[in-house]
Amino acid sequence: MMKDRVILHVDQNSFYASVEMLRYPELKTVPCAVAGDPVNRHGIVLAKNQLAKKAGVRTGEAIWQAKQKCPGLILIPPDYRRYIHYSRLARGMYYEYTDRVEPFGIDECWLDLTGSPSDDGAAVAEELRRRMKDELGLTVSVGVSWNKIYAKLGSDMRKPDAVTVITRSNYLDVVYPLPAEDLIYVGPATTRQLCRIGVRTIGELAALGPAYLRSVFGVVGLNLYAFAAGLDETPVAASGREVPIKSVGNSLTTHHDLYTEQEIKAVTYMLSESVTSRLRDAGMAARTVQISMRDYELHNFERQAPLPRPTQLCAEIAPAATRLILDHFEKGQWIRSLGVRACNLVPVSQLNQQSYLVQEARREAALRLEEAIDHLRTRYGGLAVRRGVSLVDRALTEHDIKRENVIHPIGFFGP
Repeated sequence: MMKDRVILHVDQNSFYASVEMLRYPELKTVPCAVAGDPVNRHGIVLAKNQLAKKAGVRTGEAIWQAKQKCPGLILIPPDYRRYIHYSRLARGMYYEYTDRVEPFGIDECWLDLTGSPSDDGAAVAEELRRRMKDELGLTVSVGVSWNKIYAKLGSDMRKPDAVTVITRSNYLDVVYPLPAEDLIYVGPATTRQLCRIGVRTIGELAALGPAYLRSVFGVVGLNLYAFAAGLDETPVAASGREVPIKSVGNSLTTHHDLYTEQEIKAVTYMLSESVTSRLRDAGMAARTVQISMRDYELHNFERQAPLPRPTQLCAEIAPAATRLILDHFEKGQWIRSLGVRACNLVPVSQLNQQSYLVQEARREAALRLEEAIDHLRTRYGGLAVRRGVSLVDRALTEHDIKRENVIHPIGFFGP
């Protein structure tokens, strides 16, 4: 008989808020939430601490709703670079136990311990829980099971700072009474469909069987049955085999609607700076630029265009993005939000070696300049160095777009 796999799902509790409480320990004694800026219309709660959770604050709700429930709620702007740093530290710890580590967002990972020297799932889960608290100052919830779906269910069941083991002998009692929407990938639309056929729990879903579920949901029904019944065999990706980055983008809902070319250009350059900085961090270059717009009536619009050569330069991506937007911007139109995305990525290491032509030498000098600016902003803040184009309207551009990532004044350089 084949031995079951040993799968862990590790979920860092209230990750963004927990990282901020490391930096500002005084936040541990007050309800706080990491959220966007309501003045600039980024009014969504991204994470909250336990005190805010007890007051009823929920991730994803509008700030005004959270404030109604918890008038004393302290809001902190997100700092994605810091979160990525702690995420990498955590993953480094996971790799000490296995090379089969598959990220699921910035704060969650699956680990496959099958065949590893340390393959006692419950013991490793407890050890990780202790080490995370002692070495990083963060807490995690860990689910242990023989498949990824049940391991994820386990990490969701008890929070914070807990381990839940789901085995062949207890899953009927532990998993089957849970609401069907607790299953990963079962969203609101699927939940409504299940309710229409009288299914509210995972056990009721499994009891319908694969044939009936396929007749109702098509091929997706087979996945639903496998997830509910504990039959999922999806492997945990080995280290180095994760899905490669396909695109890097940022979007921004602006302080006020945009209606002039100058304003559009200012915001586009600001977004492009954030995108290209992240490209350089990832060692990637873009072959395509994509833009998105949403007008005051909330109509969405996207366009993309190839770039002359793979690039990670703002000086090349920003003008291309600006042209795309202005080519499709109609006079009298009011733009509520803009987005810039670098697509069709290629690792810089795979590009041909730079030549010594004058044009390539200039591109290399521009790259060194933008890397130096990255360093200054990381050290002194996102407004440490600014393009002249950004000064057209300070209300639009005087905030740290890299930290907001809606994914840190020495002088000016332009544009």
